[in-house]
Amino acid sequence: MRDLTGQPDTVVAAERSRVASEGWGARLLDRQTSDGHWDDDQEHGWMTTIDALVLLKTLGVDPANEKVRNAIDLVQNRVTWWQLDGRPFFDGETEACINGRILAAGAYFGVASNRLLDHLLGEQLEDGGWNCEAPPSKRSSFHSTICVLEGLLEYEKTYGSTSAVTDARTRGQDYLLERTMLRSLTTGAIINQHWMRFAFPAVWHYDILRGLDYLRSASVAPDERVTEATTLVKARRDEAGYWPLDGIHKDHIKRLSFDIETDIGHASRWNTLRALRVLDWCSRPECTGGG
Repeated sequence: MRDLTGQPDTVVAAERSRVASEGWGARLLDRQTSDGHWDDDQEHGWMTTIDALVLLKTLGVDPANEKVRNAIDLVQNRVTWWQLDGRPFFDGETEACINGRILAAGAYFGVASNRLLDHLLGEQLEDGGWNCEAPPSKRSSFHSTICVLEGLLEYEKTYGSTSAVTDARTRGQDYLLERTMLRSLTTGAIINQHWMRFAFPAVWHYDILRGLDYLRSASVAPDERVTEATTLVKARRDEAGYWPLDGIHKDHIKRLSFDIETDIGHASRWNTLRALRVLDWCSRPECTGGG
């Protein structure tokens, strides 16, 4: 309704209000424990809670909904990083790919930590991106970079733009664009063949559809640097006009054990939505290679 058919804001808001009480969103909210987290046997709730909050954000749940506010209050009041001296959950932990997702969820739900924001801004590498293994690594990772970019963008959408955040996002975007969304800057080779196949939820993993959808969301003007990636997205469309689910990330299944789309190889509602809005954003000839 919002991204493809241009429905009025009032219609979109009415549909959005159902996410917390019906379907996947309601089921996910109901899985929260009284301790505030979404638990599992090994991670004690931290990673699972990140997965759950980011998925609720992706589903478009209304942050002002009473049920949602109660869930966020539980996370704020009861979930901490005990291994980091009891640091509040939304202050984040130590890895950029995790902290970017926490910042995105925190901003969406109106509880983002400025401490976490400053930490991420201070971790940006010279090439413009981020890496969970920095230091000692001085080379950025697509996985870490997309997670942080999404967090910074959500922060700006909620709290307004600042020169520091906008500059960091611009440098991070350029890191992806200079590599045409999938190629090594040094060799020109495709870095990872899996990036041309699309899973959902994305969790912390990068792929070209996720990268392009971020650029669309950030209102980045498309140019020839996204031509190859958008052409590859178009090529994944099946004869019926849909995009298949190419896989499900095992880390998501292991932690959250929450199924949305499980028929690998069949049409995916989420991949189709994302692909259609990316191609709508990138419809100019110089972006699509004339197709």
